[in-house]
Amino acid sequence: MKKLLMLVTLAVASVSFAQKKEPKAAEPAKPAEAKPAEAAKPAAEAPKDIIDTAVAAGSFKTLATALTEAGLIETLKGKGPFTVFAPTDEAFAKIAKKDLDALLKDKKKLTAVLTYHVVPGSIPAAEVLKLKDGTKVKTVEGREITVGIKDGKVKVDGANVVKTDVTASNGVIHVIDTVIMPK
Repeated sequence: MKKLLMLVTLAVASVSFAQKKEPKAAEPAKPAEAKPAEAAKPAAEAPKDIIDTAVAAGSFKTLATALTEAGLIETLKGKGPFTVFAPTDEAFAKIAKKDLDALLKDKKKLTAVLTYHVVPGSIPAAEVLKLKDGTKVKTVEGREITVGIKDGKVKVDGANVVKTDVTASNGVIHVIDTVIMPK
């Protein structure tokens, strides 16, 4: 990835250099319009991965903490694609504090819960809505979640999908209002 960014930056710089015209002898040279910080601009505009997208949203602090505790950050920063049914901080707040604290300390159980929220592949809402009510979808954890569809509203194992199609460079996030637990 770093090599790709370096190549893109070099290519942009080369094109910019090649397009600059030499000032005529009678004309004073104009100051360059490009600023040094702009050379890194293409990398800054690149789409964010699932982790960076969720962190930037600001409502997934508990999820980010849990992913860190479970050692799953690098996985979800990976190539993917992934579909993540991401519980908000409010969703985690529905879990009793002592139960949440215990879950965060049990890496094996925490990993199972978190990977239960992830489905391989990038599945946009339009595709989810084509599924039949009660469709089972296999998660990264290995078990299946049940997709409920009624009147155009989607539920995943009973959790309401409250926002869809938060796109990332390596997949898509659908926001849910409840932490779902493997059965």
